[in-house]
Amino acid sequence: MNYSKELLIKCLTNEYEHLLHDSEEPLDMTIEERREWFNTLSVEQLIEETGWDDEEDLKEFIENWKGEE
Repeated sequence: MNYSKELLIKCLTNEYEHLLHDSEEPLDMTIEERREWFNTLSVEQLIEETGWDDEEDLKEFIENWKGEE
């Protein structure tokens, strides 16, 4: 299955925002900095950033973090 770069960035940014809210550290990137960094990555690199390589796990990650349409 093909995933758009925009969808992967949205999901990864939403996940990062959630994680940052739970345990922010002084040297953490801001949400916008992280989004900008994600934009520099290829789709393959973004998929690696999700931590999943199994199709079903990746679909679940997207469902969990895509937010409202």
